[in-house]
Amino acid sequence: MNLIEFISQPWHWSVTGLGIALVAFLLVYAGERFGLSSSFEAFCIIGGAGKKVPYFKRDWKEKAWLIVFAVGSAIGGYIGVTLLQSPEPVRIAADSVQSLTALGVHLPLSKAEGLGYIPVDLFNFSNLLTVKGFILMIVGGFLIGFGTRYADGCTSGHSISGIANLQPSSMVATIGFFIGGLITTHLLFPFIFSL
Repeated sequence: MNLIEFISQPWHWSVTGLGIALVAFLLVYAGERFGLSSSFEAFCIIGGAGKKVPYFKRDWKEKAWLIVFAVGSAIGGYIGVTLLQSPEPVRIAADSVQSLTALGVHLPLSKAEGLGYIPVDLFNFSNLLTVKGFILMIVGGFLIGFGTRYADGCTSGHSISGIANLQPSSMVATIGFFIGGLITTHLLFPFIFSL
C-alpha cells in the first residue's frame, strides 16, 4: 500500500478529535480566536469594506493567519476530493438514510452516484428556482450569515475556540446551535420537504 492509498482510507474519528484538541491548545497558548467567520471578516477588510462600515476599519494583517487557514481549507478540500477520494462511499448512519429517504432525499450511496455528503438532486442550480430549493439555499444561507453575525461567531469559533477558553457566551451559542439543529431536523425539514 502506497502513501496515497493509506491516506485515502477512512480514518478513525479520534484522529480528528486529537487534531482539534491540538489546534485548540495552540490557539489558547497563542491567545488567538479560531473561526471561519473571522477569516471572512479579514477578506472584507482587504476588500475595502472599512470605507463604508466602521466595523471593518482595522488592519487585515492581524488576521493574516486566518486568511491562510481559509485558503488552505479550500485547497485541502480540492486535494481531498480530486486526489485522495476513498473508493468507498461515505458511511452515513442507516437511521439517517432512512429518515432522509422518507423525506424524499436521495443520497449518493454508491460510486456511480458520487461519494459526497450532499444530495446532488436537491442542491443544484435548477432546484434553486423551486420553493424548496429557494428556502434551503437562499433563506438558509441568509440565516447562517445572520446567525453568525448575531452570535458574533460561527460554530467552529464558538464550539472549539470559545468553549476551550471557557467563554460563557460560546457555551450558550453552542447550546443554541444544537437546539436550532434539532428544531430544523424534526420540525422544519418535514415541512420544507413536503412543499
